[in-house]
Amino acid sequence: MRWKKLWGDLMIELVPTIDRENFIVNIQAAFKKAVVEEFGDDGEEVIPREDVEKSFAAAGAQIFDIVSDGVIVGGAVVVIRPSKRNELALFFVNVDCHSKGIGAAAWQAIEKLFPDTEIWETVTPYFEKRNLHFYINKCGFHAVEFYNPHHKDPNEPEDDFPGGNYFFRFEKFMAR
Repeated sequence: MRWKKLWGDLMIELVPTIDRENFIVNIQAAFKKAVVEEFGDDGEEVIPREDVEKSFAAAGAQIFDIVSDGVIVGGAVVVIRPSKRNELALFFVNVDCHSKGIGAAAWQAIEKLFPDTEIWETVTPYFEKRNLHFYINKCGFHAVEFYNPHHKDPNEPEDDFPGGNYFFRFEKFMAR
C-alpha cells in the first residue's frame, strides 16, 4: 500500500519498506543525534537492532519508508489493531532532512492511510524536545502518561536507555 501526500511543494510517499537493514541504520542515526546532543556520545547503540526488529515483528505491524523526490528521508512502523487503537511504534526523519515539513506531511499521510483509527498512541523519551514539540504542537497528540522509575511502562522490560527510563505516552483521538 502506497500513499502520497502533498505538503506545500513537498510530495511525501509512504512506501512499504523493502530494505529493513537500511531502515535500521537510518533510525539508529536519527535517534542517536538527540541522545548525543543531550548526553554526549558514549559509543553505545541508542536504539538496539533487537528493539527495531521487535517492532517489525509485532502483530499488525506495517513498515514504511518515507520518500520524497525518490529519496528515502525517514521511516515509520505502525501497528494496526482490530480494536482501532493503533500505535505509532517507530517514527523518524533522517537527520539531514529535519525542519523541512517532512515529519508533519508523513504523519498526515499515515492518518489518511488508516482512516478507521479511533486512537493513535506513541511514546517518546522525556528529553527529546523536538519530538515533544512535534507530537503535541504539530500532530495534535496529548501527553497522557509519564513513565518513570515510580510508574513503569507495563509493556516494556527494564532497559538501560540513555537518560533512564523516562518516557511520555501520547494519545490522539481521531474525529469521527
